[in-house]
Amino acid sequence: MARIILHKELFEYDSELRSEYPVICGVDEAGRGPLAGDVYAAAVILNNNVLINYLNDSKKISEKRRELLYDEVIAKADAYCIASASVQEIDELNILQATMLAMRRAVEGLAVKPDLALIDGNRLPELSCDSRFVIHGDAVSASIAAASILAKVSRDRYMRKLDSEYPMYCFSQHKGYGTKLHYEKIAEFGISEVHRKTFLKKIYDQK
Repeated sequence: MARIILHKELFEYDSELRSEYPVICGVDEAGRGPLAGDVYAAAVILNNNVLINYLNDSKKISEKRRELLYDEVIAKADAYCIASASVQEIDELNILQATMLAMRRAVEGLAVKPDLALIDGNRLPELSCDSRFVIHGDAVSASIAAASILAKVSRDRYMRKLDSEYPMYCFSQHKGYGTKLHYEKIAEFGISEVHRKTFLKKIYDQK
């Protein structure tokens, strides 16, 4: 018999809000901290009848499990949208504003207009619907947890694609984060066009 791990409190949080806001979307981002690559965001609308086994904060789930949940979330969501803000936008706007931009694009890209957007974190993007932030939301709300899965898996796939284009940086291993290996590769090969110049200002200014 298959093992069932259902974090019911995540679904209960959203369910209690639906009496006031029938259509809720969860919003989360992936990739704020890395030195390279776009920042991603996802928005997901689930309904009261949806329960997803193993759904939780994407950081608490193995990569293999996230890939499986990615397909399940897409199959069961009433609507979803995955969006991003580019490296160029990150450098022009700053990472916070670029993240808000990616979140806004994700919500605005939904095929169904939400009554309420639940945003992971402590800042809110400008949206045309009601919104509220939820600190550690991916461990509180099923909708945000689902969005965290889509954002994380999408960005990891994007970084693996960058790895094939820039194999010298080993992006598939560190996903652009500031690991020892990544800094060693930057020291060896320099800064590429997919690196965030504002995150590497001291190195970039020495060019």
